[in-house]
Amino acid sequence: MIIIAFPLAGVVAVSVLVGFAVLILAIWFLIAGLMEMDSSKTVGILNVILGFITLILAFAMIFNPAIISFLTGILLYLAGILMIIAGVIALLGGMEQKYRVWGGVLGIVLGIIYIILGTYAFNPIYLGMLIGIWLLITGIFKFLEPNS
Repeated sequence: MIIIAFPLAGVVAVSVLVGFAVLILAIWFLIAGLMEMDSSKTVGILNVILGFITLILAFAMIFNPAIISFLTGILLYLAGILMIIAGVIALLGGMEQKYRVWGGVLGIVLGIIYIILGTYAFNPIYLGMLIGIWLLITGIFKFLEPNS
C-alpha cells in the first residue's frame, strides 16, 4: 500500500533490490575472474573488468535511485548483454575444456533468449529464472571441470 501512496518509495525499493541483484552478479564475475587467473590470464582479466563495470552499475543503482529511471528502458537488454559477454569470455577462455565451451554457449543462448523475452515483456519471473538457471548450470560446470 505504501507504493501506491508514495510512488517514489517504490522506485527507491526497486532500485535497491535490483542493485543488490546486480551486486551479486558483480561479485560472481570478480570471483570467477580471480579464480580464472591461474588457467587463463585473458579470461581472468576480462571477467574482472566485467565484474568492476557491473560493480559500478550496482552501486549506482543502490545509492542513486534516480539512475533506475534511466536504466529501466535498457535494463532488460543490459542483463542479456552481460550474459552474452560472459558467454563469449568463457568461450575465449578455453576451447579445449568442454564444460567451459558448453558454459559459454549456454551464456550466449540464454542471453539471447533473455533479450527476446524482455523485448516482448514476458513475466519478469521467467527472466529471473533464466539468470538463475544460467548461474546454476555454470556453477555445476565449474565443479565438473578437472583441476589443472
